[in-house]
Amino acid sequence: MNAFHAKYQTEIEQILAKYPPERKRSAVMPLLFLAQRDDNYISPNELADIAEILEMSVTDVASVVGFYTLFYDQHEGRYRIQVCTDLPCALRGAETFFEALCKELGVSSGGTTPDGLFTIEEVKCLAACHRAPVFQVQGDGEIAYYENQTAETALQVIAALREKAVQEARSREGAA
Repeated sequence: MNAFHAKYQTEIEQILAKYPPERKRSAVMPLLFLAQRDDNYISPNELADIAEILEMSVTDVASVVGFYTLFYDQHEGRYRIQVCTDLPCALRGAETFFEALCKELGVSSGGTTPDGLFTIEEVKCLAACHRAPVFQVQGDGEIAYYENQTAETALQVIAALREKAVQEARSREGAA
């Protein structure tokens, strides 16, 4: 039994139970999402463990990670802010919106804030062209979408996430 399977045995068995044994490779995305849940990225060891569980090559599993903007193989910010800047969104002000967020966070595209909380990046198509500017936040095992945004409303979301992190840190300090 590999380390990933040992850590998440019950959840992995529940995921695999949804697929016929001969089609267990289809569980690759749910297992990747599970692996990424705690640390917001998939380590090389977890990649290899998932490949072993699904009887796939590590290359095949890594290709899924590389293709989807939902998965990450590098540790970056606790929260990943993805802003769609595809043409339809750009026509509705997404590029200016993205630049304003980067400026407020003090980072450029793909950068992570000094406190390690936020990584911001441009993506293509979040499927809300008619409600742009749009962004999604991935972190803490969840994905949240925000549509019809302004820099001010997006900064309120960021401030709330930052406050959440501060409160959690205080709680941990109080428990210690």
